[in-house]
Amino acid sequence: MTGAHPMRRRAALAAAAVTAALAVAAAPAARAATAATAAAAPAAASVSDAITPAETLVFMSDQMHGVNPQTELDYSFVTTGEEKRDPDTVRVLVMSPGNQKTDAQVSDKGGAAKLPNSGLPCNPVVIYFLEHDIADMQQLTGGQKRYFQKRVRLALAAGPQITNVTTRVGGKPIAARQIVVQPYLNDPNAERFPRYTGKRYTFVFADAVPGHVAMIRTEVPGENGDFAHPVQTQTLTFASAVHKLPAKPGSPAAKPQDGPRASR
Repeated sequence: MTGAHPMRRRAALAAAAVTAALAVAAAPAARAATAATAAAAPAAASVSDAITPAETLVFMSDQMHGVNPQTELDYSFVTTGEEKRDPDTVRVLVMSPGNQKTDAQVSDKGGAAKLPNSGLPCNPVVIYFLEHDIADMQQLTGGQKRYFQKRVRLALAAGPQITNVTTRVGGKPIAARQIVVQPYLNDPNAERFPRYTGKRYTFVFADAVPGHVAMIRTEVPGENGDFAHPVQTQTLTFASAVHKLPAKPGSPAAKPQDGPRASR
């Protein structure tokens, strides 16, 4: 690997990292060039020689840029359908400027969530959602966690289209970019879990939203691929960004950070 072209070396390291954990889908060489990762790279280097724009947008973008320390990003997390659960709030408490130290604290109603982010610049809520989804797939199908990680990774590595869309946050329309993938659509092992073959993942990112994540959703369609009547959905949506620092004497109380705030 030492004499490899920088892009190929970077891609190989990224592929190795994502095999180890979905969160490490495309780690930059500067952060991923550890001895352990380099040793594992040959096993996964065949995935791709280049990191796709979709992988970059989801995992490698500096989504936390400009988010101040002690800012809490809140996201509503709603599950509907056959596996309906009580709504939850996922909280990302930023500890360092722009999460430069990747030390943000992520929690939900179950308490602190430990995530394998491995220094990725993306918003850790992306990793939270995908790790949660993979765990659900493992439980519902009896399959292996690494297998589902790989399918999602390959779907993004296949170079899906990034579409410019308009989404609404806090009742206001804002520009966003959207990626839609179906990781199991052409899965050679899909007969083992036919119920989830058509499962769709939608990622929506908006620069105007603190942390850039506007929405992430998965949908399991009804019969004959009917997404108008899905049997299961999970949706994580940006709700608010609130400063958690105590107010100084004579100063205004803590208030939402500049940027859109979604109504709940």
